[in-house]
Amino acid sequence: MTFPIWIPAALLAALFLAWRMAMQQRIRAEMSVNAAALSRFFFGWPIACMMLAGYMLATGRTALPTLDASFWWFAWLAGFAQMLATNLIIMSFGFRNLVSGTAYMKTETLIVAFLGWFILGEALAPLAWMGIGIAFAGILFVSVEGGARGLIQWLRGLKQPAALTGLSAGLLFALTAIFIKQSANEIADVERTYAGLIVLTAVLGFQALMQGLYVIIREPDQFRAMLVRWRITAQVGILAAIASAGWFIAYAHAPVALVGILGQTQILYTLGFGRFYLNEPLSQSELTGILLVGTGVIMALASSL
Repeated sequence: MTFPIWIPAALLAALFLAWRMAMQQRIRAEMSVNAAALSRFFFGWPIACMMLAGYMLATGRTALPTLDASFWWFAWLAGFAQMLATNLIIMSFGFRNLVSGTAYMKTETLIVAFLGWFILGEALAPLAWMGIGIAFAGILFVSVEGGARGLIQWLRGLKQPAALTGLSAGLLFALTAIFIKQSANEIADVERTYAGLIVLTAVLGFQALMQGLYVIIREPDQFRAMLVRWRITAQVGILAAIASAGWFIAYAHAPVALVGILGQTQILYTLGFGRFYLNEPLSQSELTGILLVGTGVIMALASSL
């Protein structure tokens, strides 16, 4: 039986993503939303290029496979959707704490499960759907204000600016996963890890170009601020590139919904970073959410093994 590389790839991606978002929360107070988001693309793209080159060197490849127009189209859509989603989630940090914005964003798992079935034809076992539901219930416990519980309270919270930006980011991240998968599928007859790294390099290149031009033209002072603070912003880019590599490799190997449910572990990491890195206290409902999210992830994993 072949070891499912997508499992450690997704788990590490969730860890590095939570780490990157905690650092990005700190630089958000020092520069604009666009400049803070650009730091992950501007410094992350060279890292992606190095990872791709390293993989090609290690496997004896000397040239990229043929990449047709469909590949570039889906890669551009993935890059654009992820870029908008990143801006939205950074905006949500300004409304409430780190955990809240991330919690609403993680509704992407429900969305990506549906889109994966509807667009890609990726069916899930009943146990996986149960796991997704339980993990989502855990996110409700995390995202509801003041320790209140239940769907009614959570729906009332949708009026909050943090919820609207977080949910919009979740939808765009779900679309990003679909476009990444489709872009990787357009690369024929290559190993899936290799395909994932090719998509990663293309997507981050598009993002660095698009967001970079916007910031240089519209917010040149913020571009300079990003460069001046390079010791921190470069760390954001490195963490983002490593996290994205894990996601892209996992999406290339496995159904997007299973990768998405494994990505729910990000909320566990985020609670940890929020508590110990940003000194944000944990509530009883957040502790309950940790248990539910962990249970849901285990159930979804069991359905795939």
